[in-house]
Amino acid sequence: MTSNFDSRSTPAASTEAIADEQSVHQSHDLTQGKHLNNIQIASVASSDRLHADPLKTAQGVYITVHGHFYQPPRENPYLDAIERQPSASPFHDWNERIHHECYRPNAFARILNDQGDVLGIINNYEFLSFNIGPTLMNWLERHDIEAYQRLLDADRKSCARLNGHGNAIAQAYNHIILPLANDRDKLTQIRWGKADFRSRFGRDPEGMWLAETAVDDATIRALVAEGIQFIVLAPSQAQRCRSLPTEDQPVSQWLEVGGGQIDATRPYRCFVKGEERGERGEEQDGTPFIDIFFYDGPISRDIGFDHALSSSHNLAGRLGQAVRGDQRPSQLISVATDGETFGHHKGGTEKCLAYAFAHEFADRGWTVTNFAHYLSLHTPTWEVELKPVTAWSCSHGVDRWQDDCGCGGGGLWNQQWRRPLRDALDWLRDQLAKVYEDTGRKLFRDPWLARDAYIQVVRDRSLANLTHFFTQHQTHKLTASERVDALHLLEMQRHALLMYTSCGWFFDELSRPEGVQILRYAARALELAGEVTGIQLEKAFVRRLALAPSNVECFQDGAEVYRQLVKSAQISMEQVAAHYAISSLFTTYSKEHQIYCYTAHQLDYQLQRMGSLTLAIGQLQLVSDITREGVQLVFAVLHLGGWDFHCCIQPFSGRRDYAEMKDQLIESIKQASAAQTILAMNAIFGKQSHSLQSLFAEERHRIMRLLTQETLTRLDQLYTQVYRDNYGVLMAFHRDDLAVPQELQVAAEIALSHRVSLAFRALEQESSDSAADAPPASVNRLLELEAIATEAAHLHCQLDLPEARQALERLVLRSLWQLLYHFNPATSEAELHRLKRLLALGKRMKLDLSLAQAQELYFQRLQTWLIPACRHWLNSAGQLEGDRASTMQLAALRSLLELGQNLAVDVNRWLKQLP
Repeated sequence: MTSNFDSRSTPAASTEAIADEQSVHQSHDLTQGKHLNNIQIASVASSDRLHADPLKTAQGVYITVHGHFYQPPRENPYLDAIERQPSASPFHDWNERIHHECYRPNAFARILNDQGDVLGIINNYEFLSFNIGPTLMNWLERHDIEAYQRLLDADRKSCARLNGHGNAIAQAYNHIILPLANDRDKLTQIRWGKADFRSRFGRDPEGMWLAETAVDDATIRALVAEGIQFIVLAPSQAQRCRSLPTEDQPVSQWLEVGGGQIDATRPYRCFVKGEERGERGEEQDGTPFIDIFFYDGPISRDIGFDHALSSSHNLAGRLGQAVRGDQRPSQLISVATDGETFGHHKGGTEKCLAYAFAHEFADRGWTVTNFAHYLSLHTPTWEVELKPVTAWSCSHGVDRWQDDCGCGGGGLWNQQWRRPLRDALDWLRDQLAKVYEDTGRKLFRDPWLARDAYIQVVRDRSLANLTHFFTQHQTHKLTASERVDALHLLEMQRHALLMYTSCGWFFDELSRPEGVQILRYAARALELAGEVTGIQLEKAFVRRLALAPSNVECFQDGAEVYRQLVKSAQISMEQVAAHYAISSLFTTYSKEHQIYCYTAHQLDYQLQRMGSLTLAIGQLQLVSDITREGVQLVFAVLHLGGWDFHCCIQPFSGRRDYAEMKDQLIESIKQASAAQTILAMNAIFGKQSHSLQSLFAEERHRIMRLLTQETLTRLDQLYTQVYRDNYGVLMAFHRDDLAVPQELQVAAEIALSHRVSLAFRALEQESSDSAADAPPASVNRLLELEAIATEAAHLHCQLDLPEARQALERLVLRSLWQLLYHFNPATSEAELHRLKRLLALGKRMKLDLSLAQAQELYFQRLQTWLIPACRHWLNSAGQLEGDRASTMQLAALRSLLELGQNLAVDVNRWLKQLP
């Protein structure tokens, strides 16, 4: 009889949770079939109390926790990428940092036992109601496809659980304050938000999150016109409410709830103002309406700013305080907060949510649901009227995004810049609209309809999709030049929308990164308008910015902010070419190379070295992947050694001119004179030149590190020699417990850190060269690292090893993947031993390894392979007794389970049951 221990044969399990019966607070047992998605999260505690399925009939208490996940667009408008942000260190940028602390941890939320070992991993997004801003979803899709896919899977699974109503709702595209937008921009923001949502989740959104929950009558009308069924608001935004008239009660009295007293446990119907209604105001009269949920304000504040998330028990208790005891058939307790609360603002609180979803809520008989599902069970029986213009983060309507209202301020600074900034952008928007209409009608059948549809191109910039877009919207078959103009116009409008991102006004100073970012979008829109039509709007725009006073003395006003922080950051095609030219001295480029959102086609390239001088000459075609604009340029770059570069760019004027230019420059460098070569370059190209500073930051930093490498190598050799010469002295100081001279201790730490870095690079290379078997070189390298760890411990060295930590995490993950997904009984013992040594090495070197991804990988295989194998053994123990092959496989199974202990995954339940 076989042991059923084939790592490839077991189908994927439908659960992502495990629990330990020995845990005091987490006592669900998988051997009893209590998988997480089989725990009736949407169930009740006692069947005699409820006779209906709460998923199909409104019955009992429902819980909805909504997370508004959003990051402002941070991409450089010219590169379509986020550049390094030092304030987010040690991460590349703030998106990456918050992703590490919040977005991914919620996709793989841990349930821990009392010892901190992993009992379960669940996808919080399966049980959270959530919206994620489209600009953030773009970033997630680019940078962590696994977490991105978990978001999509969560919506699909919640649809299946909640009768076709998914947890995800849409968001107005780039988080603009809709009441302050004109009608055309309102519609585009809603339509782009819907289209982006549909392209990702494969369905139309039922609800939409409004930036800052800002709303007015015109916004309601636009949402209704675009088919949005419901929105979520703060209780302070309601003015009055009443029960909807019925046959038994044709007239009801309005209740004033303007102080936030509205009953948030039920949905409300909001009829569009200005529309004719029947005498009783019923929806049967055909009056347009939208349904509104009001989240519980006090509890939401406690979640965001107090201690409601200190434990899942505390969270459930706080939610329980809102349950009404008036015997109503059903009620919804809903809370809403920034999604970043769960992990970023409040570290580790995604675990609190996970346990609450898995156990606390179900144990209390509560049904976890979302707004759309509850609305399908409970049609509103109450009507609400809203205050005229409101938002959740401003007590003055929406003045936070247009006036010096005091919100977001404090101290000696004022926000008098907000109104002039808003006025300047409104003026620019209207000017750009004229440019777009006048020029766009020559290219598009309906320019504004084309703008609404442009989101399809933003989502997919492939040539085939672009051709399809033009086929639908062009007035005639556009030439290549006309296509470029058309894309310039559409990008102009996209940036005109991005410049209204709400964060630009949210804080206390215009020169903050958020304010600068929206001005960079405005600058790009201005530039695009000029490229298409020649119109020059920048001077008039800057004059208006001069009316916006800055609180920072060196800026004084918005005009100076624009000149110092915006204008200086603009990028031309020549700068992209200079970036390519200088970096080509350190990188061997293929004939086609991607530089951010530009494709560089190398048409010719020649490199000439003469002593310490290096000259590169080339012909380059650059094409923007966004506007399809192309340009042919020629370049010459001279590296004089060290940090000195002289780079010149000019348009390609013909093959003869280019050939003559090459001959002249090559002849000049043969004289081995930097001065003569620079003079020749200036004679050909003119005096304008580029230097290392012209490179984009990421590449500039890489080249700076390369240029310093030789110096660092010499220093490493020097410190290593000092360390070797004085090793005996160092040991004597430590042996006698004397203070070691700082110079000798530093030499030891630098020398050993250098050896560790070299060894890890070699180990990683050797490991990647052999997928299955560890070669002798790899074994020896691991022995070397273990010896260094012992040496460092004896000398009490504090090693600086950031790269080593990342390398070891990759090695652990790669080894674990090989072991669990390509299990080979013949080599498994050696692979397990090596993996445990890698983990032990991380502890000995005090690298503080992150085992998150390793745990996720192990946990998946635990459920889909190891636990089914354990069950098979437990059910077949008598029949397999005495079988030698089965005994060997049992030993391997036990070893694989013991590996879980090394990864801080609780597997004790299964280890105890195996023979």
